[in-house]
Amino acid sequence: MPRPVLEESRIHPALRESVAGLHAATLREVQDAVAGQAVVVVGMAMNPYCRRARRALEGAGIAHRYLEYGSYFSQWRRRNAIKMWSGWPTLPMVFVKGMLVGGCDDLQKLIASGELQRLLA
Repeated sequence: MPRPVLEESRIHPALRESVAGLHAATLREVQDAVAGQAVVVVGMAMNPYCRRARRALEGAGIAHRYLEYGSYFSQWRRRNAIKMWSGWPTLPMVFVKGMLVGGCDDLQKLIASGELQRLLA
C-alpha cells in the first residue's frame, strides 16, 4: 500500500516550486549518503536513541555514516523535511543499502537476529 502524499495537482501552482524546493539541499545530502554508503544513520545531538544506534553498529563492527541535524533546540525544520521524505516519524533513521530499516530498536533486533549481516552480504 503506497503512503498517502498530497497530489501535486492539489497544491496551488504558485506554491509548487516552494514546496518542491523546501530543504532540498538537506534531502539531497541524505539521499546521496544513502545511495553511497552501505549503512547510514540520520540523527540529532542529545538524542540517546541516536547514540545507542551508533554504539550498536560499532559494537557489531559495522562501518556507517552518521548525519546529524541539530538538537532538540535547533534545526527541527530540516529534520521535519527528512521525516516527511522518509515517512519515518522519529530519529534515528537507519538505512541499509538504501532501505529504511527503522530506528534504534529495529536496528538492535536486526543485529541480534543476524538479519543485518544478511542484508549487508
